[in-house]
Amino acid sequence: MTAQHIDSKPRLPLGKLCDISFGFFGIQIGFALQNANMSRVFQSLGSNVDDLAALWVAAPLTGLIVQPIIGHMSDRTWLGRLGRRRPYFLAGAILAALALLAMPMAHVLVGAALLLWLLDASLNVSMEPFRAFVGDMLGREQHTAGYGVQTAFIGVGAVVGSLFPSLLDWAGVANTAPVGQIPATVRYSFWAGGAALLASVLWTVLRTQEYSPEQMKAFGETQDIPAPDTALARSNPAQALWWLAAGGVLALLVAHWALAKELYLLAALLGAYGLARIFAITMARAGRPNMLSSVVGDFSGMPPLMKRLALVQFFSWSALFIMWIYTTPVVAQYGFGVTDPASAAYQQAANLVGRLFSVYNGVAAVAALALLPWLSARLGKVGTHALCLTLGAAGFASFLVIRSPQWLQLSEVGIGICWASILAMPYAILASSLPQAKLGVSMGLFNVFVVVPQLLVATVMRSVMDAFFPGQPVWTMAFAAVTLIVAALAMLTLRGKAG
Repeated sequence: MTAQHIDSKPRLPLGKLCDISFGFFGIQIGFALQNANMSRVFQSLGSNVDDLAALWVAAPLTGLIVQPIIGHMSDRTWLGRLGRRRPYFLAGAILAALALLAMPMAHVLVGAALLLWLLDASLNVSMEPFRAFVGDMLGREQHTAGYGVQTAFIGVGAVVGSLFPSLLDWAGVANTAPVGQIPATVRYSFWAGGAALLASVLWTVLRTQEYSPEQMKAFGETQDIPAPDTALARSNPAQALWWLAAGGVLALLVAHWALAKELYLLAALLGAYGLARIFAITMARAGRPNMLSSVVGDFSGMPPLMKRLALVQFFSWSALFIMWIYTTPVVAQYGFGVTDPASAAYQQAANLVGRLFSVYNGVAAVAALALLPWLSARLGKVGTHALCLTLGAAGFASFLVIRSPQWLQLSEVGIGICWASILAMPYAILASSLPQAKLGVSMGLFNVFVVVPQLLVATVMRSVMDAFFPGQPVWTMAFAAVTLIVAALAMLTLRGKAG
């Protein structure tokens, strides 16, 4: 596939770029409501701060499984006028809207945890094809602009979702509730968010028309799925036993040292991948490729550039997941002096966190359209991303010295610029280097390196905090700063290999 062929796609105006990504506005409202309020929901239903990470495990685990499957399926889908990616946008949006409707009516922790699983699964079904959709619809020269517009909608949607509870509180809606119940501000926010999500995805579905397989071939971007990589068939199934062994050893260590029980999940995932790899190799050797063998083969055969970007994503998203889990307890304890989630002060702290999240998302929306293109033209995509990651590290580190809740808005500026770059630059680099016929599954596999660090944070962070910083959640922000510095250094290894 040549650049000339890719660039033969029509150059789309800004309005069409907006139509392509407008659905992400609603999807991100759903994610923002989830990220800013689920810790609050769990604590309102009786969870303590030490159990939050375990309750959040369902979300990244869902993404780990769902996104590669949806990517694989959407690469092979063509439903006539409905297209390739849009069926998945629509199905995911309907399910996510239903989950947002039901979430505030949960009265027990297990119910809320199950609904979080359904919500995250549904959001992932919608989100993953949107990443590939930009690559489908735009030529190489518009990838940066396309993902920039998508990031802007993500930022605006997150601002709206984050501010819902505060705006309702300002309007006089009850912001507290008896123990075991969810405040009315959260309930109404989830219901409004579900409606906005479904409406915005419908906008993209109805106002876009995907290129047919014949048109893609005319652009030099065939949708014929390549033959399975023979490298998988040549692999030795016995090598997969290392994954099984690693899972077994980790499980024994957890039992022997009485570590956090959530680590058993990591052990199970290692063992599950080992079994999946054995099965995939066996099927490939027998000449009977299937979805599992295809996904495992694509994962093990990632291009070198994708592997390097995956390392950057791993450390970047570790910091973000720390932020989403622990910002509310940190602000409540150090800014408001409370740790009781049933108190009015704690609920005020939770609303402030929503406003802080709206700041970083608002900054991200502006940065995606104005700052990132300007920096990219001068520093290149690699240098721009490394700089933005460093600014994010500074934002997280400032939580250690800034205790005034209002001044923390300055911290969110650096985090917002970093967030904009995380959502745009790696995907712009990746979309220009992947075969079109496997764009969906490749984006889904790339998400593995968004999900795995989240699982590690959700399972390991509690043990680290209990061992070294008991009752001091602010130190989680120091960990977030360090992981972003590591991500920036890893990004610099891409100089000369990407734009």
